[in-house]
Amino acid sequence: MIQRVTVPGLFPPPTYSHVSVIEAGTKLAFLAGSVPLDAEGELVGAGDPVRQAEQVIANLTEQLRAVGSGPAHVLSTDVYVVSSETAALSAVWEVVEASGLSGGPHSSTLLGVSCLGYPGQLVEITATAVVPEPTGP
Repeated sequence: MIQRVTVPGLFPPPTYSHVSVIEAGTKLAFLAGSVPLDAEGELVGAGDPVRQAEQVIANLTEQLRAVGSGPAHVLSTDVYVVSSETAALSAVWEVVEASGLSGGPHSSTLLGVSCLGYPGQLVEITATAVVPEPTGP
């Protein structure tokens, strides 16, 4: 159902694919940015991009579950980190990579940005995922 392609003529990416292709007729979910807020709207992990990334992944997983999908069905992500330091971006990427997001390397863009929507927010992730057809009774 999902074909992930690492293009031979391009520099090989470390932990993602260049392209994800799906067959026509597949149901897709386009997820709004997952943010590091808990169910009460409180910021989780103030000042800690790694802890915020963990909360963002937890929230993203809940978004996926709500539409009948899951982390293994993620096709692409955009990962936003408030930082100009590559070490901070790398630390957040390690959380993404360890999360089980995507059954194989997924297409992703990792960005350092100057600010995000909530006070103290350091991480946000948007995603596109396949919503598989239900199986069995």
